[in-house]
Amino acid sequence: MFDGYTMSELGSIFAMQGFAGLILFSVFVLMALGLAIIFGQMGVINMAHGEFMILGAYVTYLCSNLFSTYLPGLFDIYFFIAMVLSFIAAGALGMLVEWSLIRHLYKRPLDTLLATWGLSLILQQLYRSIFGAREVGVSLPDWLMGSYPLTETIEVPINGIFVMVLTVLITTAVYFLIFRSGWGRQVRAVTQNRIMSGAVGINTERVDRLTFGIGCGIAGIAGSAFTMIGSTGPTAGQLYIVDTFLVVVFGGAQSLFGTIASAFAISQSQSAMEFFLSGSMAKVLTLLTVVGILMLRPQGLFSLKIRR
Repeated sequence: MFDGYTMSELGSIFAMQGFAGLILFSVFVLMALGLAIIFGQMGVINMAHGEFMILGAYVTYLCSNLFSTYLPGLFDIYFFIAMVLSFIAAGALGMLVEWSLIRHLYKRPLDTLLATWGLSLILQQLYRSIFGAREVGVSLPDWLMGSYPLTETIEVPINGIFVMVLTVLITTAVYFLIFRSGWGRQVRAVTQNRIMSGAVGINTERVDRLTFGIGCGIAGIAGSAFTMIGSTGPTAGQLYIVDTFLVVVFGGAQSLFGTIASAFAISQSQSAMEFFLSGSMAKVLTLLTVVGILMLRPQGLFSLKIRR
């Protein structure tokens, strides 16, 4: 597999692939954070999570066209506005879905799986009807273009650095929201004992709705980041949903640190193997490894002990 490469070339290849893996890791983390909140805290299997991500990508695409046509002087800052609007749009849709559909299916995980799978197909067709079947691309500001040379043979794209910084900021915000805020204490209380939480005055329905909305909103931000590394199409979200579920389950559904650790392990191994093997073979080997580990530790790498 390494025949024909010098040590210097292998070092450059692993460095470049490692950075590509970090970009993939960033998208995985942004996707998995929202899914971990929904699946880990609420027990809802949201098969439409990828479509919430693509909603954020389409909002970013619309903002790109709007600013380039009508507000070219503000084009350099449009991406920040697009991320905020993506969070609001995906979060609002998530809260609407929770109120109209999900709240009737709690404690019925297979039903939520089927219902959200159907929602996924509906959203895909809706995107296809509105934006067309072809994939669309987003125009990036000049300051996000180009690459930064680390050595003579290693360059890192600036938009990749931006995505990683964004991931760190969002992850930090989620940590403080879940573990250092009053709302986070309510979420953890509802997770541990819903009946007792309601008895002490916590509005469990409101907590569920906000939790689902925030999880979907984070997926919308992931969609904005996704536009930097790939084109946007009606079915693009399905390319990431399996990997995202894999990240959440492998790391431990209720562990923030586990989600980050598993996203890093899966993205780095997949990125390195894709260079030397085919993309499909890299996914197969990654999946087999994860399945083997889960057979030995079905609760995931990092699981929280919760009293039932």
